[in-house]
Amino acid sequence: MGCGKKDDFKGKGCVCEVVRAIKDIQDNAEDVCECPSNCFLEPLGVISPTGRKRHKRPDTRVFTLKTADGSPFHAFFTGNDCACVSIFFRVEEVFDNCCAVLRVLEPINRKPGPDKTVNLADDCCIDLKKVCEVDDFRSTNDCVTVDLNCFCAVQCIADVDLDICED
Repeated sequence: MGCGKKDDFKGKGCVCEVVRAIKDIQDNAEDVCECPSNCFLEPLGVISPTGRKRHKRPDTRVFTLKTADGSPFHAFFTGNDCACVSIFFRVEEVFDNCCAVLRVLEPINRKPGPDKTVNLADDCCIDLKKVCEVDDFRSTNDCVTVDLNCFCAVQCIADVDLDICED
């Protein structure tokens, strides 16, 4: 049984269940002491990359997905001249047999000075050293639909307020 082989999962993948839980937590946004980056932590707002207080209540649990070879899944976003690849996502919808619509989040570095998009791409690959420069996120208008059964791991990064409109 190798991770990433669709027949091995039959709709029972743990990544799918974690992403479903993230969606539920986002939908029911409200303090708990557990592993500070546990994806199942409730309420929304407990996971923070810098620990700084925000004025608004978080509406998003930012997460990354890992493929069968352990590399981060990435997607493209538009509207930025210097960078267009991200490994950070917000779940918008989970449907059918663990398919999901994920919003691509723009990786931002806020220190020092004005916000700056972090360019994670290095030619053909994601530069993992640049991931450490990311300390915040901005919503994009770009989404990707994925089969959650195709991923081996999910890692929650932060709870943030992206001013996402909920129905």
